[in-house]
Amino acid sequence: MGLAVERHWPAEKPLYGIALTRYGHARPLERIRSREASHPLPDRAGEEAAREMLSAARALRSADLLLALVSGGGSALLALPAEGITVEDLRQVTRELLGCGATIQEINAVRKHLSAIQGGRLAAACRAPVLALAISDVTGDDPTHIASGPCAPDPTTYQDAVDVLNRYGVRPPRAVLEHLVAGVRGERPETPKPGDPVFARVENRVIASAQRSLEAAARVFRDAGVAAAILSDSVTGEAREAAKVMAALARQVRSRGEPFRPPVALISGGECTVTLRAKGGRGGRCGEFLLSLAIELGGLAGVHAIAADTDGLDGTEENAGALLSPDTLARAAAQGADARRLLAANDSYGFFAALGDLVVTGPTGTNVNDYRAILVLPD
Repeated sequence: MGLAVERHWPAEKPLYGIALTRYGHARPLERIRSREASHPLPDRAGEEAAREMLSAARALRSADLLLALVSGGGSALLALPAEGITVEDLRQVTRELLGCGATIQEINAVRKHLSAIQGGRLAAACRAPVLALAISDVTGDDPTHIASGPCAPDPTTYQDAVDVLNRYGVRPPRAVLEHLVAGVRGERPETPKPGDPVFARVENRVIASAQRSLEAAARVFRDAGVAAAILSDSVTGEAREAAKVMAALARQVRSRGEPFRPPVALISGGECTVTLRAKGGRGGRCGEFLLSLAIELGGLAGVHAIAADTDGLDGTEENAGALLSPDTLARAAAQGADARRLLAANDSYGFFAALGDLVVTGPTGTNVNDYRAILVLPD
């Protein structure tokens, strides 16, 4: 996004900017400075970059323009904690929320109320007009949820954040609990809400989304003579449970020719969750989805699949996702791998790595959530 701005910004016009991305994802820039930080768990590098961004926004005059380039991952990268909270506190809360099965909307409700820059606070700190261009990685494409909405009004409250922690049994550090309780009591200012006058000079515009990526994928299949059905761009819930539904649909198509006749690609996007049930597992939601799909299909002939994160990283490993073919379970069994045991251990990475079926793309430069395609072939 920063590179695109440099390419299109008038050469004679002044430009100052910071591009913050995860380690290993930065691109060479000339007029905008690149910074890297940790994702999905925040770190001090993210804190320093976010503080510099907030300071720069506060320094703008009413005649200037704040161009905010927002994408998925910003919730962790913009790690500027509210007063009295440390980055270590944020890391602990984030780690527990990521492993408990909470939705991204629930996680971000907490993040916004622990942040000095998210939940509309970046825009509120700026006197200049604000144009936020967002690449959406969340279901529904609401700017308030993309990178925890640094320039968007926040409809959630401190009470909502406390409710999320209670709902999933998350025990936050003492400083976090005290901060949230003070907010519930009205002793700390809330995030700016819809209708706040500050947003009269702010525009949030979504410029790329999961739906557009699925439409592009559908064109690829159709150009190859394969029908494509976009099922949804907003599949959520537990990854292993979503896979069961998709497997049932693939079986119906394969055996009955309904509701689509093979050959057909069943395409979907969205953001599932993974509830960690064991320690030491490796992999992300795409790998978990695909491993569960493999078990449910049981080696069904003529069915192939891919599940991958569009930013090139599924969870915390180096792979974007993995591939599935009718012989996946048979090849795994030949190596002595127990698919059900590995799924129970949340070790989809170990399962597909042993088969050589990981999808490794490296950083893609975008992030529009997950991409899944199930290809059902005729006899």
